Amino acid sequence: MDSEMHPARSDDPASGVTAGPLTTGALRGIRVIDLTTNISGPSSTAILGDLGADVVKVERIDRGDDARAMSPKWNGESVYFVAINRNKRSLALDFTQAKGTEILRQLIAKADVVVENFRRGTLEKYGLDAASLCRDNPRLVYCSLSSYGETGDDRFKPGYDAVLQARTGIMSITGSRADEPSRAGVSILDAGSAMWAGIAILSALYHRALTGRGQVVGTSLMETGVYWMNYHLTAYQATGQDPTPQGARHMAFAPYGAFQTADDFILVGISNDSLFERLVTAMGMPELAGDERFVHNSDRVKHRSELEEILTAEFREKTSSEWMECLDRAGVPCSPIQKVSGVLDDPQVRALGLLKQAPHPHIPDLNIPSIPVRMSETPADICRPAPGVGQHSKEILSEIGISEEAFEQLVREGIVGGLP
Repeated sequence: MDSEMHPARSDDPASGVTAGPLTTGALRGIRVIDLTTNISGPSSTAILGDLGADVVKVERIDRGDDARAMSPKWNGESVYFVAINRNKRSLALDFTQAKGTEILRQLIAKADVVVENFRRGTLEKYGLDAASLCRDNPRLVYCSLSSYGETGDDRFKPGYDAVLQARTGIMSITGSRADEPSRAGVSILDAGSAMWAGIAILSALYHRALTGRGQVVGTSLMETGVYWMNYHLTAYQATGQDPTPQGARHMAFAPYGAFQTADDFILVGISNDSLFERLVTAMGMPELAGDERFVHNSDRVKHRSELEEILTAEFREKTSSEWMECLDRAGVPCSPIQKVSGVLDDPQVRALGLLKQAPHPHIPDLNIPSIPVRMSETPADICRPAPGVGQHSKEILSEIGISEEAFEQLVREGIVGGLP
């Protein structure tokens, strides 16, 4: 990209606000036009922003991204929105009007990446679909996220994370064996599809560096869910048996799961015979390693219920902290089952620097999990808070040559909006 298209940023240390595109990070100089809403798309562009890309978030003039209204709120700000829209600049633009469409096309003509998660057929009405934009800008990487993918009869259907957890079978194996079907407690398909989109975009940018050509990439919640069910789908083909919810258990290993102690629960994961010997020796029952029912993992899986009954009786004799000290000393994989409050105070979380203090005008002491990658030369960072609706409209449009007078006229016409 030409340097004049990406002016150096200016910082206001007192306010914690960063103006202009970012100038640090592995993706510095890459401009991303973010046409996404809710969770999956914004999570993907947050990854690119943390890596240094200039992410221009295009929002509706009136209320912006739907995620701004999600609860809970913190000092009037949606925690969902704050968490996944850091390191972005907001342009409030009505691209359904002809002037707005033209402005967006001008921005995209000078961009490297477009990311969108509109319902299929929506952007085609405005000439903002992949075929149209890539024809005008052959170097463009166009990424589409959707619920059900790009082909098939269901591609036009609406869908959310829980809906696709149900559709892809994830809910059929999640939760307690006795309870109603459960979804995973985090939006795993939103977050998962965001990661796959990021990987696809980075791969396409590398391909462009080699060939000079962009391409169309994409993923969906459906594709992510099916991929993450991979060994269950393969196992069914081998056995003809549908897997069932296992709670904290693992269908392939035993003992593996949550065990009640004298005061709480701990999670123990034993994936081989050597670890099983360490476990039962630490628990004072070394003879179990020689019991013909439990010698090998396949035996233990077959006799899982008998083994769990024996171990549970012993685990109830001590507190979780006592067992953790004992099993850690023996090198047995285990963990307390922490609440969110415990994770925030976890010394290993602090040691890894997983929570970054992010500047925000309305929320003091805001800590956000950064993307979990380490890079020695170009570390990921959070240096810009989630923006207000249209907070950077004037700044962004000035970068494509729109004067202050023309900007004010666009505001009066309802084409552009934003905060002063």
